[in-house]
Amino acid sequence: MKYYIVDAFTDSPFSGNPAGVVLLGDNPFPTEKLMLQIAAELRYSETAFVRRLSPAKYHMRYFTPNAEVELCGHATVGAFVLLHRLGLAEGHCLCHTMAGDLDIEAGERVLMQMAAPRITRTIDDTATLYKALGLEDNHSGLPVQVAYSGLEDIMIPVTDTATLNALQPDMEAVAALTQKYEAVSFHLFALADDGYTAHVRDFAPQYGIPEESATGTANAALTHYLAANGVAPATGDFTFLQGEAMGRPSVIATRTTSDGNIYVGGTAAIVAQGDLLPLL
Repeated sequence: MKYYIVDAFTDSPFSGNPAGVVLLGDNPFPTEKLMLQIAAELRYSETAFVRRLSPAKYHMRYFTPNAEVELCGHATVGAFVLLHRLGLAEGHCLCHTMAGDLDIEAGERVLMQMAAPRITRTIDDTATLYKALGLEDNHSGLPVQVAYSGLEDIMIPVTDTATLNALQPDMEAVAALTQKYEAVSFHLFALADDGYTAHVRDFAPQYGIPEESATGTANAALTHYLAANGVAPATGDFTFLQGEAMGRPSVIATRTTSDGNIYVGGTAAIVAQGDLLPLL
């Protein structure tokens, strides 16, 4: 197996959000135990395992260091930029995932269809969530809701970008609360008027990810949340800046279409490659 380290949602190495990508060719997936061990060894928030089913059809599975997840946006973007540069993917492709079959436009800039977005529930006990972040209760006027676009994430509004970037969450409390609400992460955002739709931070300590520098699925869900709450139009193009507080700024583009589909796009930089030796 070949593995690669790819920084997604950026043109520059050592920026954006890094992911592991393991290319299997047309071979079957290894055992779940081995894929989990490989993801833990690579130590990135997610590692994508990629099977090629046909020249324009792929099957991907995604592992954090702790568990398998249904979908990972930044690992998918990184994987298809890699496949494009290796001459294995060009133009329209289909990607089978646990979250469903996704349309992908492969190239130097990847645009991927996300799972159908929705708001799954509203959280009324917001004081406990904000306490875990070291903040008083919600003063934004927007609700705290769990939104889905492949994964369930808790959308948490913060009043301004300075407050957002200064936060030092209680990670044990965040992990306990994401588990309580059966979500993957706390996805915090502050609306902006500086050319970005919002500045965001994402915390998923329950899955071994204290903070993530770019999250495609969560920002797709945020795009739907903003439209559902009247903050953004129902269709259009949006951009989110993430990873500032980590020193790894990432720009995530999203697009909503009139048929209700939502897409996440971006570029990627390939940082390293290597061989996984046949240990078993």
